[in-house]
Amino acid sequence: MRVLDLFDLSGKVSIVTGGGRGLGLAMAEGLAEASSDVVVCSSKEQNCREAAKRIRQLGVEAAGVKCDITNPSDISRLRDFVLQKFGQIDILINNSGATWGAPTEDYPIEGWKRVINVNVTGTFLCSQIIGKVMIEAGGGKIINVSSIFGGVGAPSNVMDAIAYNTSKGAIDAFTKDLAVKWAKHHIHVNAIAPAFIETNMTRATMEKGETHILPHVPIGRFGLPEDLKGAVLFLSSAASDYITGTILFVDGGYRAM
Repeated sequence: MRVLDLFDLSGKVSIVTGGGRGLGLAMAEGLAEASSDVVVCSSKEQNCREAAKRIRQLGVEAAGVKCDITNPSDISRLRDFVLQKFGQIDILINNSGATWGAPTEDYPIEGWKRVINVNVTGTFLCSQIIGKVMIEAGGGKIINVSSIFGGVGAPSNVMDAIAYNTSKGAIDAFTKDLAVKWAKHHIHVNAIAPAFIETNMTRATMEKGETHILPHVPIGRFGLPEDLKGAVLFLSSAASDYITGTILFVDGGYRAM
């Protein structure tokens, strides 16, 4: 197979959670640009429908579905919808997430529970329910979205969100363990760990912390959502068929400092 053909996703069907905007939308567009049909889902149905309309302009089939990833019934309905419409599920991007910023000594338990439930339990439930389809089909690709702070601490003036950072450490462990357990089913499980990626939601925070953050980014700039496209395509495609259980940092060199 020619090397460029390894990245061709023609005939594949992808699900991107949290795909209605921001990082999820960029990743969904990257998969579509490689010719995968795409289903985006999140708790905000209108965002998903608008995203699907935008993705269809890239020449593939797309759909937007409302889904609460902490609700197994919602995920099962998503699975059934995709199978009815497309007949298969080849790629799952676990991107949906939540955060809550507060000083650790005053961190509210409701914030802790919310972040852990969405980021960890939601990722587990999506992987379990959609993964059963992949097991029956004989293989698939699961990509979890972690963070550079999944494996290191963060100063309060950079990232004062201990539940979020804890959840991403759990995602790293989950990725490695699931990769080992499901390798026998030819399911590749990897994660991407972005650094500071500029979106409408993060822009104000990044501007506030710019003087503390950028000196630690060797490339010298914040990331853009488009910077995730190549990493996600690589881990979703045949180009990564001998890679599983890996955390791929997309961080401008932050973790190398």
